[in-house]
Amino acid sequence: MLITPFDPWKSKLCTCPKKYSFSPYTGCSHACIYCYITSYIPNAFKVRLKKDLFRRLKKELHKVDTFISMSNSSDPYVPEERDFKVTRKCLRIFKENKIKVLIITKSDIVARDVDLLKDMMAAVSITITTLDNKKAAVIEPNAPSPLKRLKALEKLHRNGIPCSVRLDPIIPGINDEEIEEIVDAVSSYANHIVASTIKPRNDSIKRLKKVMNVEKYEWIRYGNSFYLPKDLRFDLLKRVEKACRKHGLSFAACREGYKFKAKSCDGSHLIETRVIKDK
Repeated sequence: MLITPFDPWKSKLCTCPKKYSFSPYTGCSHACIYCYITSYIPNAFKVRLKKDLFRRLKKELHKVDTFISMSNSSDPYVPEERDFKVTRKCLRIFKENKIKVLIITKSDIVARDVDLLKDMMAAVSITITTLDNKKAAVIEPNAPSPLKRLKALEKLHRNGIPCSVRLDPIIPGINDEEIEEIVDAVSSYANHIVASTIKPRNDSIKRLKKVMNVEKYEWIRYGNSFYLPKDLRFDLLKRVEKACRKHGLSFAACREGYKFKAKSCDGSHLIETRVIKDK
């Protein structure tokens, strides 16, 4: 199946609304060092297009009774998308069939498709973990620079497309000192921020050792992931929440057990703010 119910390992900490996952690609060439997909996708940092994609997608659209979250394991705007334009073709299919879509990406390529998105029931969530180009090059080696993502966010906002930002993951000693600065930088273009602390698995924790003193913390295993101590996690999330409050943004946390008041954790409530006029 291409379209599947979203169920992140049946985590009791998940607060996501009912939604469906769809990824046109398998694997993600952004190759972020903290990425968890290497724990269950072979050759995870090598992008492959799914077979017979468009026919299968059209065949499965009938099952979507809420919205599609695109994508949760592989970025829909990997560098290869500039040439392939596969995600763009999928968006056309969603538009023609009036399917609601939440796009989750850390790429500026999404701004290319503003002509489609502005006439869809859609919202975009852009991941911004740091504003520092050098840090970004280390932790997200093949993803677009922070400045490019900010410019994409601005363009989407300018065209009336509701946006949220994922401040995810927050990594102590890497980007935690930037929390308030990041919120301030995106506050003019985003309506909502969802934050999450680093939750490595066995494979990604090995990569994190290159940039983070992992032995410094008493990790707590939860399912297949390792969590930082609760007091530390909540202190970091409180800072994000306070910064959001300062700018009048709604705030949520992802799989943290941290209470929030936003209408959704993932920013999908923004889809309903779209008003599309029939042409």
